[in-house]
Amino acid sequence: MSAPANGTLRVLPLGGLGEIGKNMTVVEYDGSIVIVDTGLMFPTAEMLGIDLVLPDFDYLRDRADDLEALVITHGHEDHIGALPYVVREIFPDDAPPVYGAPLTAEMARSKLEEHKLNDVEVIDIETGVEFAAGPFDLELLHVSHSIPDACAVIVSTPRGRILI
Repeated sequence: MSAPANGTLRVLPLGGLGEIGKNMTVVEYDGSIVIVDTGLMFPTAEMLGIDLVLPDFDYLRDRADDLEALVITHGHEDHIGALPYVVREIFPDDAPPVYGAPLTAEMARSKLEEHKLNDVEVIDIETGVEFAAGPFDLELLHVSHSIPDACAVIVSTPRGRILI
């Protein structure tokens, strides 16, 4: 990490906090952004005529150039389902790479392919391997969950480490 240790660090849950679904967390350091998960939520019975509920990613609309990476923790729809919508609406021309453990990365490829977004780079990352994205060092950590290859993400910044 070469960024100064006195930069501003923000952790912004754009969805998934206090609710089931729409998991999406932005980690911002000194103007650079990493997104962890891009999930959706299925509508409740009261949401007539609604097919999918997406997180509110308006914050990212004017920040596309600041995004260093998208990291997906696992393949459940509430963590990966909004990926094609985020890519299409925020990065119509040049999406940042999407990182995930091998099974999760393959599920991301399949979801992007289903939406005809084949030019997005999806990178398999093994757990325990640190990789850099802008001022961030990222590492996947296996966790127990009801889907194989589920991981948490350790986001290291000059201001400290965050586990998501």
